[in-house]
Amino acid sequence: MDRRHFLASSLAAGTALSTGLGTAGAAENTSSNTPFKLKYAPDIGRFRQHAGNDLIDGIRFMHDQGFRAIFDNGLMGKPADLQERIGNALRERNMDMGPFVIYADFGKESFVLNDADIRRDLINRVRSGIETAKRTGAKWGLMVPGRYNQRMDWGYQTANVIENLKYIAEVCEESGLVIVLEPLNKRDHPGLFLTTISQTYAICRAVNHPCCKIVNDLYHQQITEGNLIPNIDNAWGEIASFHVGDNPGRREPGTGEINYRNIFKHLHQKGYDGVICMEHGISAGGKEGEKVLIEAYRKADDF
Repeated sequence: MDRRHFLASSLAAGTALSTGLGTAGAAENTSSNTPFKLKYAPDIGRFRQHAGNDLIDGIRFMHDQGFRAIFDNGLMGKPADLQERIGNALRERNMDMGPFVIYADFGKESFVLNDADIRRDLINRVRSGIETAKRTGAKWGLMVPGRYNQRMDWGYQTANVIENLKYIAEVCEESGLVIVLEPLNKRDHPGLFLTTISQTYAICRAVNHPCCKIVNDLYHQQITEGNLIPNIDNAWGEIASFHVGDNPGRREPGTGEINYRNIFKHLHQKGYDGVICMEHGISAGGKEGEKVLIEAYRKADDF
């Protein structure tokens, strides 16, 4: 069955959306509102100690601190009306939404298999993600290709991943949603198929579609392979987004071994205008920890 026919026959309904909205709180401004040089993106609920539990107040607070993007891994699980409110709040402030998770099942084999039912499930998940993107203005949806098969030759698994992504990319064409693939490190997530930037780059080149790109998580890649800046340069044409977090500890820049100031300077010099998701913890708690986080990015952005 060719891809066009398969896609036409699999217009199943998307998954239901759920999850609630927190209570409103008054936002408190604590820092300069000078925009950062790059689009660092805090998690949507990161500044609850300052902004309260209302997510729209949180977006307002982040904008006031100079952030011009946010990310929300759980965006698809939020009610449609809340997604629309989030999208409106971002549009009003000319802020971007970083990649939201469309599919990341670490417990089973999926992309590595040539299975029509699995492919149909992946496509339906992507279609639901497209609706989320329309409501929120998001440009990127994140997918992790799942576990590898211990019995199948690696080349066949790679071919299956590429073929499944070709179907998915065709689904995304009309909306323009870009699927970003995230390779993860083997220490934290053993058994997953996708681990390195070069592997992900080769897959994106084989798919050869503008709706299939890489999200380069520098925390994961520091553990997996290091050589961060050369790998950024080598895979540049296929990278659409970044995640960051220092190592060890996966906390804010300056708490570990990664020279984020140099990396951010390098991205800025290359003209990068995408989102850098702050997918990490904080080294201190409470309001003070949130201040520490903002200051860490001010220091890393000082180049």
